[in-house]
Amino acid sequence: MSDDAAAPPIRVLLAEDQLLVRDSLKVLIDVTPGLTTVGEAGTGAEAVRLARLRRPDVVLMDVRMPDLDGIEATRRICADPAGAGIRVLILTTFDQDEYVYASLRAGASGFLLKSASATDLLAAIRVVASGEALLAPTVTRRLIAAFVRDSHPAPVTRDLGDLTRREREVLTLVGRGMSNSDIAGHLHLTVGTVKTHIGRLLAKLQARDRAQLVVAAYESGLVTRG
Repeated sequence: MSDDAAAPPIRVLLAEDQLLVRDSLKVLIDVTPGLTTVGEAGTGAEAVRLARLRRPDVVLMDVRMPDLDGIEATRRICADPAGAGIRVLILTTFDQDEYVYASLRAGASGFLLKSASATDLLAAIRVVASGEALLAPTVTRRLIAAFVRDSHPAPVTRDLGDLTRREREVLTLVGRGMSNSDIAGHLHLTVGTVKTHIGRLLAKLQARDRAQLVVAAYESGLVTRG
């Protein structure tokens, strides 16, 4: 028996106001081994309610939702102590939805462009569920840099406390969208050592996941807008 067959399926809550899109996502997820939907929400408020009720592993959250937008719904889901294990994956349109940075600050674990393929979407759900978060480093660099530079006001100054020099270096590279293997090569470390540093960063900065480390890198000034 494979590991995928032995493991429980990743439980996904769909938060999308367009019924046709929501139905398509449900079919795609439910026919994919290792994934299953546990609820559907047509509004942001309903997404918050169902997240509390169903305790999904991942909420696939559209930004533009009626009643309560996706960012505020994400903030409420991620602020709920009872939902500490819930990850939110934001769906966004780069050309229209200037919400990526705000989504990450609200607690989202990652984001995906609506133009992504079905294969990319399924992979994104698995990545976020695993706790890795923040997808596609090249997209991460492009989107976050663009929104921070052009759309977001001056970042809040964040105290990095007792981070070591090496931890600051790793945090800077995480903020630039580098993967663990990229960071390992850049700093001449093993991937295992990089993972250890990231674990310590998560603990010291009280960050939910890698996405929140990116926010910290920007807010502390380690990664600049330039």
